[in-house]
Amino acid sequence: MNILRSYGSDLMMVLITYDVETVSPKGRGRLRRVAKKCTDYGMRVQNSVFECIVDAAQCKMLQAELLSIIDLEKDSLRFYYLGNNYQTKIEHFGVNEVTSMDDVLLI
Repeated sequence: MNILRSYGSDLMMVLITYDVETVSPKGRGRLRRVAKKCTDYGMRVQNSVFECIVDAAQCKMLQAELLSIIDLEKDSLRFYYLGNNYQTKIEHFGVNEVTSMDDVLLI
């Protein structure tokens, strides 16, 4: 996992969801590229859902990179801005609870 962070800035959590057409080979390629780009900035929490802790500049950069990948006629991309007090806005139930992105992660 390669999470880009900028310490000392105002970090916020952004939830990114996407739906990429996968009927065509080009669509499957876009799906892989979108997922790979999201892993550069955050952690996958469900198949097409990522939690990213970024500053405003990183968020705009990620948004531009993802928009350069998807096909706006066939795909969908959503950003949910949970802000910097995101810990109080998330409840999780069931299996596969994600490790806190504030914790130290050794790989």
